[in-house]
Amino acid sequence: MKLIGSTTSPFVRKVRVVMAEKKLDYEFVLENVWAAETQIQQTNPLGKVPALVMEDGKTMVDSRVIVEYLDTLTPVGKLIPGLGRERADVKCWEAIADGVLDAAILVRLEKTLRPAEQQSQSWTDRQMGKVDAGLQTLSAQLGDHPYYLGNHMTLADIAVACTVGWLSFRFPEYDWRTPYPNLAKLFEKLSERPSFRDTVPFA
Repeated sequence: MKLIGSTTSPFVRKVRVVMAEKKLDYEFVLENVWAAETQIQQTNPLGKVPALVMEDGKTMVDSRVIVEYLDTLTPVGKLIPGLGRERADVKCWEAIADGVLDAAILVRLEKTLRPAEQQSQSWTDRQMGKVDAGLQTLSAQLGDHPYYLGNHMTLADIAVACTVGWLSFRFPEYDWRTPYPNLAKLFEKLSERPSFRDTVPFA
């Protein structure tokens, strides 16, 4: 398999962490979707990463779809419960974490791609409000548990850790650790795992 992505994308990092935890072999192909010479639309018509090129040459897109598929390839390190409420909970927590990223990425694009005189503070505030609300919910759902499903790591924990890790990377001035110490504790714990140490974002 080939994973097409960047070292800065939190969605790509989520997939890379899952592949490491599942002990799956793959080739990591770097792609800058913002470069004029990008070829990403040859594998993803939406022009986004990650994209997973499988052995038969077909491509899978969207990190949530990719990681769900990867979890079926081997029973090693099962990350998504098979059925019922626990499965739905894990996917819901992942969706909230991804939603926080979607909002924060819009803020970054507003500040980096749009001329200063055209930037909208109300738009930025609206998106950061989603970030705050999402983190508040994720913190409340985690509570004082070591992981989202109690005593073992799941995709929910990986998704949340990738989210807050990217916030620290791209928004170092944004203090999420003080109001949400349980998320900080989860992040620091997962950051000690080889899968996270080997995928720390860098530009």
